[in-house]
Amino acid sequence: MWFGLIIAIFVIVADQATKAWILGFFAARSGEPVAVVAPFFNLVLTGNRGMSFGLFNTNAAMNTAIFTVLAAAIVVALLVWLRRAHNPVIRLALGLIIGGAIGNVIDRLIRGAVVDFLDFHLGNWHWYAFNVADAAICLGVIALLLDGLLARPKAA
Repeated sequence: MWFGLIIAIFVIVADQATKAWILGFFAARSGEPVAVVAPFFNLVLTGNRGMSFGLFNTNAAMNTAIFTVLAAAIVVALLVWLRRAHNPVIRLALGLIIGGAIGNVIDRLIRGAVVDFLDFHLGNWHWYAFNVADAAICLGVIALLLDGLLARPKAA
């Protein structure tokens, strides 16, 4: 269990540190909304009050309450799963998901919206902006899926 909790804490700290940095970075740029880093990558500053891909991005106060309660329930369930998990891949995956969920909840509670800033694109086609917490959640889900699909059950 400790391995997963350490991963979750690492994700929370990395997520909040990068968000603090990006907020300071854009505050110093006098309102310029985009910083081109590479031909396929920009730094942008967006606030997502909704959920994945900007869905339900309307009522900030209501969304903060709903998504915080929902995330708290999910984190509790994941912590129970983490406590019972013996597979290190599962522990890693759950730590990534838990840390990412908590990182985004901190944003909702402090800022009223989740700070997203990583913008990968191909020409004029941009994927949705995301952050370290979102990336951790995605990587955790991928690890769970791969473990479920590729892990071989032990012979009886």
